[in-house]
Amino acid sequence: MARYRDTDRTNYIIQNWMRTRSAIEFCGLWEQLNNPNFKSIEFDAFKNESGSNSFALTPQKWIESTNAVGIISKSGRYGGTFAHRDIAFEFASWISAEFKFYLIHEFQRLKEQESNRQQIEWNFQRTLAKVNYKIHTDAIKENLIPQVLDKKQTSLVYASEADVLNMALFGMTAKQWRDTNPNEKGGGLSSSKGDALSSSKGNIRDYATIQQLVVLSNLESINAMLIAQDMPQSERLIQLNNIAITQMKSLVDNQHIKKLGNGE
Repeated sequence: MARYRDTDRTNYIIQNWMRTRSAIEFCGLWEQLNNPNFKSIEFDAFKNESGSNSFALTPQKWIESTNAVGIISKSGRYGGTFAHRDIAFEFASWISAEFKFYLIHEFQRLKEQESNRQQIEWNFQRTLAKVNYKIHTDAIKENLIPQVLDKKQTSLVYASEADVLNMALFGMTAKQWRDTNPNEKGGGLSSSKGDALSSSKGNIRDYATIQQLVVLSNLESINAMLIAQDMPQSERLIQLNNIAITQMKSLVDNQHIKKLGNGE
């Protein structure tokens, strides 16, 4: 690069650059970051002398005194002064304002391109997170929203009204749940009547969500009203099941219920 600038004064151009404080500080910083054998004391001496009229520094003197590796100087026909790319860019910026301008411009362009790519990746990740969240919430709804009972389920006569509510909301009786979950323990609920509400082997209602418990409480009141109207059990079960489905769909997205369930 120095030869391109002035063929007859190549060495002088390099020496003039190396005697500047900015060049010494840059080369010294590079060596400190990349060369564990760099002699910092000698570097400090050069830095303190830099800028004075009597100060001069050649590549050979810099290498021999500080044990630098970022710059290489060879003599002879095929010799010359070579430097690591980082140092070469700094030297080129010193001898050419045009090079420095394009270097800064290109750096800014690449950083902007990188930023745009990161923004695209971030938007993609955000969209993917939203899709995954939708899949997650749909899975919750599929498991929480009661299923529509078939004719066989609604035609059966259930010994306990508690199991009528269990069927309407959970789609199974307390015994069916215990048979399906034999290792689950009860949550401490008890009843002196010994109905389907409790069991030492575990209770379906002990594992209900806050939304399901809210709906269950509503179903109990509605069922009492339907019983007072002398509605047959099979018809009550159909109505209670429809009400459970409607209310659960509303509650699964209710933020106040979610906070209540999280203890907030």
